[in-house]
Amino acid sequence: MSAPILPIDENANAIPAVTLQQGGGAHSITSSGTTARNGTAFGDATRIISVYATEDVYIEFGGSGVEATSSNHFFPKGIYYDFHIPPGVTHAAVLQVSTGGTVYISEKQ
Repeated sequence: MSAPILPIDENANAIPAVTLQQGGGAHSITSSGTTARNGTAFGDATRIISVYATEDVYIEFGGSGVEATSSNHFFPKGIYYDFHIPPGVTHAAVLQVSTGGTVYISEKQ
């Protein structure tokens, strides 16, 4: 498979573009007072995920047993952000900061 050809801006710089993972690449996790993670693992080819939270959460990435604690990274509500995930990272875990909400994750390639 060849690498995608990226669009070019007016200064001849490549514009980063990725494809949404089809068929199972969308996840939602309900944050609460106990850790929660996505039930389906990220695809083997996924190296970027986009995250959006409806309420502030703590977030951690890892394997199928990953858990989030208040010592993990704070992720604010209302921000859409891309994360690179290395091989072996298959899940995200979240924990509410003060109010439960939903964390949406989109896998990208």
